Amino acid sequence: MVSVLQNVAIDCADAHGLALFWSGVTGRPLDPDCRPGDRETQVPLSGGLVLYFNQVPEAKTVKNRVHLCLRPETSRDQEVERLLGLGAGFVADHRNPDGSGWAILSDPEGNEFCVLRSESDRAAAHP
Repeated sequence: MVSVLQNVAIDCADAHGLALFWSGVTGRPLDPDCRPGDRETQVPLSGGLVLYFNQVPEAKTVKNRVHLCLRPETSRDQEVERLLGLGAGFVADHRNPDGSGWAILSDPEGNEFCVLRSESDRAAAHP
């Protein structure tokens, strides 16, 4: 017997608002039953996994020990720019001159996440 990963739970101050941000990041709509003001909101992803947003009273205070890593369909650098345009913050740059590495961004509530190289970025570095 094994366990199946059902969702990734993200504590936040504004469940609906943060879910809207992540809906834009993933290109997936919010669950149709979710409404502004709901204390619990979710974004169903392809493959059955769910990003679940749970409104909590306490604020985020330290670096996340668990975080999401995104592999974009477009280039990593184009995706970083797109996400910054959606409201992400830039945290740290771990991109290397040879094209390897990643960028660390944060969502509007300060939760860190990484943007990795796309498959096309990886293929271009290793022809």
